[in-house]
Amino acid sequence: MVETDDLAVLQTITTQGLPLGDLINVAGRYAEAGQAVMAEQIYKIWIQFNPDHPQLFIALFNCATLQSALGSSPAAIANLERAIALNPDFMPAYINLGGLQERAGGLEAAIATWNAAATRPLAVTGSNAHYVFSAYKQMARALLEAQQSGRAEAALWRCADLDPTQLDAISQLVAARLAQCKWPVLEPWERVDRRALLKGINPLSVAAYSDDPLLQLGAAAAFTERDGSCLPEAIVAERRNAPIDLTGRRLRVGYVSSDLRDHAVGYLMAELFELHDREKVEVFAYYCGPPATDALNARTRAAVEHYTDIRGMTDDQAARAIADDQIDILVDVNGHTRDARTSVFARRPAPIQVNWLGYPGTMGSSFHHYIIADPWIIPPELEGFYSETVRRIPCYQPNDRKRIVSEIRPSRAEVGLPEEAFVFCCFNGPQKITPFTFGRWMEILKRTPGSVLWLLDSNPETNARLREQARLRGIESERLIFAPKLANPFHMARYPLADLFLDTAPYGAHTTASDALWMGVPVLTLSGRGFASRVCGSLVRSAGLAELVCESAQDYVERAVALAGDRAATRALSERLDANRASCVLFDMDLLVRSVEELFLEMAADYQSGQRPKPAMANLDTYLEIGIGLDRDDREMLTEPAFATLYKAALARRHQARPLGPDSRLWTAEDIAAAERP
Repeated sequence: MVETDDLAVLQTITTQGLPLGDLINVAGRYAEAGQAVMAEQIYKIWIQFNPDHPQLFIALFNCATLQSALGSSPAAIANLERAIALNPDFMPAYINLGGLQERAGGLEAAIATWNAAATRPLAVTGSNAHYVFSAYKQMARALLEAQQSGRAEAALWRCADLDPTQLDAISQLVAARLAQCKWPVLEPWERVDRRALLKGINPLSVAAYSDDPLLQLGAAAAFTERDGSCLPEAIVAERRNAPIDLTGRRLRVGYVSSDLRDHAVGYLMAELFELHDREKVEVFAYYCGPPATDALNARTRAAVEHYTDIRGMTDDQAARAIADDQIDILVDVNGHTRDARTSVFARRPAPIQVNWLGYPGTMGSSFHHYIIADPWIIPPELEGFYSETVRRIPCYQPNDRKRIVSEIRPSRAEVGLPEEAFVFCCFNGPQKITPFTFGRWMEILKRTPGSVLWLLDSNPETNARLREQARLRGIESERLIFAPKLANPFHMARYPLADLFLDTAPYGAHTTASDALWMGVPVLTLSGRGFASRVCGSLVRSAGLAELVCESAQDYVERAVALAGDRAATRALSERLDANRASCVLFDMDLLVRSVEELFLEMAADYQSGQRPKPAMANLDTYLEIGIGLDRDDREMLTEPAFATLYKAALARRHQARPLGPDSRLWTAEDIAAAERP
């Protein structure tokens, strides 16, 4: 039995020798007792006295793990490199070494380390396959964070090929292809078919891929389920049905977001927090994004009454913190986006939970009661595409009227635009450009000689890909001009150089549209059925330009061509935007905040009267499977006139094979009766 006293342990190592298993146990006890420094010293001494031990590489690895936790990265890197030299087949060392190299700023060194692990000839075992998969996944993650989608795609393909059941790898693979405008986006291979690719897509990518709101709903529900969010034993039970008695107190509203910083959503929300009526609402912010010290984050901290950083908390801890704050209404400002804390909402830390602003679509969850929209984004006839109960304000999107615009206004020549050309622009991310949208743009350019299309710069490969697509459609590649990314004040200042903003579909401009409209640039948009495809229409209408919201693809093309041929009409639209900026609904933040607060109070009153809505979850898996089956590369669901008929026919066929219960969407009791008639 090894003594745990410091001197006794050291004496045993230096005089009698300590078996590796005992070393691991003793060092582990020190680490668990909060004495990581002592545990590290024990490993270092053992390593010094056992230079020829056949399993020295394990001790080096464990010592490096402790050193990494203690912040001694150079020492940890040296020990991991030595472990690999002693046993080149010891895969965990490669994984950890790459991580340390990446954190030290050596991205290429990390990629080389992980690639060495992934391509090393090893015995085919489950353990080795796991580490190869992990190496490729680390490569993909690091490359995506470095905005190198092409290289990341290759690593993600390897991940998906190794284990097609890992849907997160498939999700990231499809997202990488979207970001690079690689068409068709879904490119199946022997191990992964089209259905598997589509089933693995993140709901946010589905919104960019197809304007099929039932596919989006089913994908959101499946994503929530497999994300491990629906764990009933994890519910904070005492807050789930807590009464909301506002006698002598204000309504407590909590916002959970990873984007209360220099981020598009952060800009949208900044003034909202400043305008909340503190006599009615007590505002709590729960931050779950990357470390933030920027000016926008500081502004948010100053505006809210309570700011809690939950990044380092587990889901249980974060839910407990929210429950302890006795939040009445908890607002999910992430939805199915990066750094979301959906599992916190699954624990029901507040009696009313709301989906708003950060994610353009339904959550497909059993624990989001409401979604906030407006009359254009979700009219009554489209409510069936959402699991939440729909509540509306005049315009769904807040805006920051204090946004900073650089006083330096560039000329067209300074940004590479022709002086006399009609300039169409679209500063949406490349992941929103579909082949159907691009085809419409090329038709517009073909019919407006001399015009150019000003796009946001992505990377040289994607830019070249779009130029080649233009050439294949008969348009000179030079007519596509790419604007380098700039800090927001300078980006805003160059907007007026464009004549007309051409929106994408099915995922349109959101913050980008507000920016253009604020700077007096008219926005032409095409509204579909889904949330993401209708936001821009709402913004344009709220800015007073309802005539620029198209409901057919041909109308979109014809209006763009007409405006390019009538400079006076286009200038008149810009002048109207400038004149209405201070009075239009889009930028009336006092109206928006007042409307949101009234909505929150109505939700609380409904809850107190026993009218909290129950999310509509029936048949969502069936809608997902049907949507996957209906998807084709040559079909744009946004322009499909027989959308409901396609689904109803598929529902009827499925009902014949396996009876389906009714739902509140396309499969009613009347539909069932009709399907069962002889």
